[in-house]
Amino acid sequence: MKSLSLACCVLLSALSVRAASTPDQAAIRAARLAQNAAIVAHDLDRIAFFWTEDVIIQRGFGLQVSGKAAYLQLFRDDGPGSIYVYQRIPEAIEVSPDWPLAFESGYWELRAKDRVLVRGKYSAQWVKRGRQWFIRGEVYVALTGYDEGKQQKATP
Repeated sequence: MKSLSLACCVLLSALSVRAASTPDQAAIRAARLAQNAAIVAHDLDRIAFFWTEDVIIQRGFGLQVSGKAAYLQLFRDDGPGSIYVYQRIPEAIEVSPDWPLAFESGYWELRAKDRVLVRGKYSAQWVKRGRQWFIRGEVYVALTGYDEGKQQKATP
């Protein structure tokens, strides 16, 4: 079932975004899609690979999480058998011509058994270290909720 979710999300990502116009944009998009796949597989090491140690997250309902270990704990708490899957679908990626920084924006979803429970917008700051791009900060805003998503996961 999770592989079906992943296939749907990858297809949505491919259809809903413009093709990357630079190698850096393509690298960031590929990193995001690889992290999405890691989330579906509950591969904690691979999920965390894409974050800096000092990553800061503003969650969908406003709670803040600081640091890679704290962010990873959120995924660890869901457990490998969890029916919940978070996916980020990038819509735009802008790379700075002056600094090793990039801005990504798009929408995110919380899914359970191929149903969207919560959906919203997100933005991410990426930083390039060597040849690799890493996420240094993310801001998520929940905008719509469906069915049990409003009761179970929608705690502001």
